[in-house]
Amino acid sequence: MSTTTRSTSETGASTPTKHVDLAITGMTCASCSARIERKLNKLDGVEASVNLATEKASVRFPSALSVADIVAAVEKTGYGATPLEEDRGSRAPAMTHDVVSRGSLRLRMIVASALAAVIVVLHMVPPVADALGTTGMWLQFVLTVPVYLWAAWPFHRAALVNARHLSSTMDTLVSVGTTAAMGWSVVALFTGFTHDMYFETVAVVTAFLLVGRYIEARAKEQGRSALTSLMELGAKDVAVLRHEPTTGAWTEERVPVEHLEHGMRFVVRPGEKVATDGVVVDGASSIDASMVTGESMPVEVSAGDEVTGATVNGHGRLVVEATRVGSETTLSRITRLVEQAQTGKAPVQRLADRISAVFVPAVLVVALVTFVLWLVTGHSMSEALAPAVAVLIIACPCALGLATPTALLTGTGRGAELGILIKGPQILESTRRVDTVVLDKTGTVTTGEPVLTHVLTAGALPEEAALKAAASVETGSEHPVARAVVEGARERGVEPGEISGFTNLPGQGARATIKDVEVTVGKADLFDEVPAELRAELDAGRGTTVLVGWDGTARAAITVADTPRDNSAAAVARLRGLGLTPHLLTGDNEHTARRVAEEVGIEPANVEAGVLPQDKFARVRALQEQGRVVAMVGDGVNDAAALAQADLGMAMGSGTDVAAESADIVLMRSDVEAVADAIGLSRRTLRIIKENLVWAFGYNTLAIPLAAFGMLTPMIAGGAMAMSSVLVVLNSLRLKGYGRR
Repeated sequence: MSTTTRSTSETGASTPTKHVDLAITGMTCASCSARIERKLNKLDGVEASVNLATEKASVRFPSALSVADIVAAVEKTGYGATPLEEDRGSRAPAMTHDVVSRGSLRLRMIVASALAAVIVVLHMVPPVADALGTTGMWLQFVLTVPVYLWAAWPFHRAALVNARHLSSTMDTLVSVGTTAAMGWSVVALFTGFTHDMYFETVAVVTAFLLVGRYIEARAKEQGRSALTSLMELGAKDVAVLRHEPTTGAWTEERVPVEHLEHGMRFVVRPGEKVATDGVVVDGASSIDASMVTGESMPVEVSAGDEVTGATVNGHGRLVVEATRVGSETTLSRITRLVEQAQTGKAPVQRLADRISAVFVPAVLVVALVTFVLWLVTGHSMSEALAPAVAVLIIACPCALGLATPTALLTGTGRGAELGILIKGPQILESTRRVDTVVLDKTGTVTTGEPVLTHVLTAGALPEEAALKAAASVETGSEHPVARAVVEGARERGVEPGEISGFTNLPGQGARATIKDVEVTVGKADLFDEVPAELRAELDAGRGTTVLVGWDGTARAAITVADTPRDNSAAAVARLRGLGLTPHLLTGDNEHTARRVAEEVGIEPANVEAGVLPQDKFARVRALQEQGRVVAMVGDGVNDAAALAQADLGMAMGSGTDVAAESADIVLMRSDVEAVADAIGLSRRTLRIIKENLVWAFGYNTLAIPLAAFGMLTPMIAGGAMAMSSVLVVLNSLRLKGYGRR
């Protein structure tokens, strides 16, 4: 529920702090979230962020306070607060009141809409109105009472709660507007001024707002669906292996996944989910990690390979030893990062919150001024009331409050589906400014695994014979180059032969005897004579080249290289399309670096070879000193400093925890395509936020004067206000389709 960290004060002293996430109930607009946030931040040492779309508060507070104190502060503001458990493993998040009360909201919406339709017919259809006369007026009154008192009760209740705390929200505007219309209509009915009644306004406005709020609630739930689905990915139970000391046998016992502990072994059958992060101790299979990492192709695993919880086993039976359980798992880390990003606020949202805080009181003043001005210019009470009510209804700042959090909610959820974890909303602003991306070669641009690429022979020696000789010798070595030669030979249909007398030559190569001939595989120094064409292959720098020969003469050159990933060239082109200049850093030699850069489309001038791990930080800073805004992609401990120095740090999720902690974005896929996806999605999310804010600000700016001058009726105002919020949410939901082809 809460964690303890330490913060440093201005005096340098370390102050212990705690953190808690709260589910907030009762919020209806940006004014609500802003008021709770202000109340909490007034407490000494408290830092709070309240998000309307997720209906959560993220609160960091000093150890002198308790969670109960924080909850009490929220409740004193007029809202409900429930602490959320932090160690939820991979279970789905607790739903707040929005989803729980959607059934009640739906019922109110249906009843209000049905009654409003009848009232509109009674009031606005001349044959019906004329036929019923005064009876029709009383019917309107009778039908409007349940709409006003029951269907609109959520608005009135929220307005009363806020009034007790001397504050106002959008519910205040709705409640005051409908109450004014209802009150005047009742007075008019009982005094005989039946032509000055607004029962249809009360009913239709309430129905419109309830329809809008219901659609909004459903859309917000869809925005949460990506995260909810992610958190529900984990297995529910697991077949644990138990060792029987008496018989020495292993037996299976199916238990809830929460019972798993470090070191336990469990069985994963074909088609089952891996219960938690672990290491394969027996068996071989393919693992589908697409729902966790976004990686589309299954990965082959066998004994000694790591597997991630919630991934799906393919065709083989695996025995896995648990290495991370509960909140330590990759899936739990993903969900925490996504929730952290969704709970935070972008700088533009802070501006919207500040405006919302003063907006509602300002609208109340505008409505009052509108009413007075219409009266003093010779209009009747009824004629003055309509524009004042229209101002109150149409000015509700719902769209303004939803503009940022709904886009952030949907964007980060879609990112999680693609294996992109954006740590906070402020990161979105960073991606907009970035103009340079620094890529590490090995494992990012390239596969990270050497493969056989070239076989060149001297004289009349067939390539197949040279390759068979080299592969035969290399079967005795565990060196990555040796393994690449053996695997490459087998892929070409060449099986290694029998050898004897294998000798490893550390740092040089290896020797072995094949049919009474001692064959040497290794560097040029091992041979007395190297033909010119083979020496040219060595100088070409197309990768790591070893020579094969016997009797002191090199007979063939075999080259293995770390080749670019299949999608690297297209991904680099996407980065250029996003306005980024890619740079390549590698510890490899100049020839290899330039070959890879040429294949993927990176300019030679932007390639730096022979870079030591400790030099990456300096390279990033040098680019910044040239005026560049730099994104750095890394995956190791040695990348942590460079990631922290970069304007935007992007860590490969397959790398170390240190790198992930130093980064702004964590990529669960180790390829350049993930980098392009991350920056593209972040920028798209920021663009959607800005579109929403432009609409929300523009809508209120234009609509209030129109309502004040009597150009909008209260009914039209109610419909427009409801649709404004719905449009903002629907626009945000466009992010759910990002990256789908």
